[in-house]
Amino acid sequence: MCGRFVRHSSLSLIEKTFNIDSVEAEAASSYNIAPTQNVLAVIRNGERRLTSLHWGLVPFWAKDRSIGSRLINARAETVAEKPSFRNAFRKRRCLIVADGFYEWKGEKGHKQPYYLTLPSGGPFAFAGLWEIWHGDDAAYHSCTIVTTAATESVRNLHHRMPVILRPQSHDAWLDSTD
Repeated sequence: MCGRFVRHSSLSLIEKTFNIDSVEAEAASSYNIAPTQNVLAVIRNGERRLTSLHWGLVPFWAKDRSIGSRLINARAETVAEKPSFRNAFRKRRCLIVADGFYEWKGEKGHKQPYYLTLPSGGPFAFAGLWEIWHGDDAAYHSCTIVTTAATESVRNLHHRMPVILRPQSHDAWLDSTD
């Protein structure tokens, strides 16, 4: 599961790492990105765009956007079938920019946070899905982080973790299946 993460890399490093063609968002550092906040994401509409999305996916069919706070993560094993995620999985995938994430371990009330990064310490991408919800006054752009079973190195902290994409997998992930 992913409930908090970190992004502190410079905009120039993010642009270089993710081969960004256009920037539509500011890249202010944050060491405690939480659900319902804005995150930086790479989407592709002909070109790679760095944009801002609300963390907590609001499906296009939702009656209001409050559902987003419950849809911060999508299980990789069921993402293609779940009504909340299947349309975005087929048509709108993204790379969510991160430098690390937190997992907690311990008894309730005494949990210790552990900060996890790549060995290089550089930015990386979580597999994400994004959606556009039309309601209220304007379009609302939101996303979710895809999670999977934890690797051996993370399993002692939590049984799930975000899907971290290798750079050579970025293009394949961004290409929709339709």
